[in-house]
Amino acid sequence: MEEMRILAPTAILGYGFPEESFNAAMRLKPHVIAADAGSTDPGPYYLGAGKSFTDRNAVKRDLAIMIPAAIEAGIPVVIGSAGGCGADEHLNWNVDIVKEISKELGLNFKIAIISAQIDALTVKAKLGEGKIKPLFPAPNLKPEDIDQTVRIAAQMGTEPFIKAHEAGADVIIAGRAYDPAVFASLAIMRGYDAGLATHLGKILECAAIAATPGSGSDCMMGFLGEDYFKVMPLAPQRKCTVSSVAAHTLYEKSNPVHLPGPGGNLDLSNTTFEQLNDNTVIVRGSRFVPVSPYQVKLEGVKLSGYRAVSIAACSDPIMIEQIDEIVKQVKIRVQSNFANLNSEDFFLDFKIYGKNGVMTMFENIPGKTSAELGIVIEAVAATQDMANTICSFARSTMLHFGYDGRKSTAGNLAFPFSPSDFSAGEVFEFSIYHLMEADDACEHFPMTLMQCENGEWRDLA
Repeated sequence: MEEMRILAPTAILGYGFPEESFNAAMRLKPHVIAADAGSTDPGPYYLGAGKSFTDRNAVKRDLAIMIPAAIEAGIPVVIGSAGGCGADEHLNWNVDIVKEISKELGLNFKIAIISAQIDALTVKAKLGEGKIKPLFPAPNLKPEDIDQTVRIAAQMGTEPFIKAHEAGADVIIAGRAYDPAVFASLAIMRGYDAGLATHLGKILECAAIAATPGSGSDCMMGFLGEDYFKVMPLAPQRKCTVSSVAAHTLYEKSNPVHLPGPGGNLDLSNTTFEQLNDNTVIVRGSRFVPVSPYQVKLEGVKLSGYRAVSIAACSDPIMIEQIDEIVKQVKIRVQSNFANLNSEDFFLDFKIYGKNGVMTMFENIPGKTSAELGIVIEAVAATQDMANTICSFARSTMLHFGYDGRKSTAGNLAFPFSPSDFSAGEVFEFSIYHLMEADDACEHFPMTLMQCENGEWRDLA
């Protein structure tokens, strides 16, 4: 079986890569160029707002290098989780960039566009059939949760990509996808072991982050054989080591041996990692274990309010010593001045950096207090005006709060910006984070085929 070569240019489309690394990879004659374009890591906002968390110009720059190079080499380009979150607005945003590039460069190729957005009625029907269960720590899904959800994306596995490869697509732009699927699909279609192909995809999904020193903005090459795969960075200053590759296998996983995904689990109980040479690691023994019924992950978000933020700092040691009590009293003062509002009508929070600002969500975390504190005041309410009002009142109250031992009657806080308060807009939270049974791996992921000729696009029946 010929060794298959897979190029991962960047950890996320739009994060960039050195052209020197990319050109070095192309000289190795890869069979496919693939990139993951998104994640739910930045939180629920981008899915709810229908926006990408990557910059449009940066995404265009990456694709303008990848697509012409692939066309010239006669190999496919595969993009998953387009636009960051992979719902239809994100997918269309990414497709528009490809259209722009193709027109500017007069390109010729066949493209497959795979949607991952799923409508609420379908989800309700599946819920009624008892075919949806929560992913920990999500609660059981209720019909009203679905009604409140702004947008739902389902996470596809390799099968929709394989269907696009079989249709002869030169470019595949897909909505929300299981990260390894974009790298593994062509190999699985060609008969390579699904466990090794999926595990290789798991390593390649973040490109050179799996090397040392790691970088999400550099290329990584994968080599897949009959009973092994190898990974190698393209930049001379980077190396893959047993430690770096094994560590990335655990990335974003709660179990080091069993890694669940669409349609099955990756079983690493017999996996071995070996240093092949100075910059390459070879991996053997990974297995893919199918699971029935087939399940896909659903991701949905609801609008929970609007946010206003104020950023400040203090260096008074007397105030710093009492900061917990000051925050408590400011919250009480805000609540008393807006007694007409219920406690559920707004959310007010103070993140104190220099005193557990990062770990504030966890109770009873011990920590030292620094000589300076950074203070982020956050207010969330049903309207932007109300959020602005709550934030403004909390900020002004803290600014002039009279704590014990205060020597100055001027302001307690230093503000790095004017204006001091920012209207941050919509706030979304996950309302659906569940597994849904699917009768067919492709049923919720419709594909559209189009032909691009000299930059002009037309549908293919």
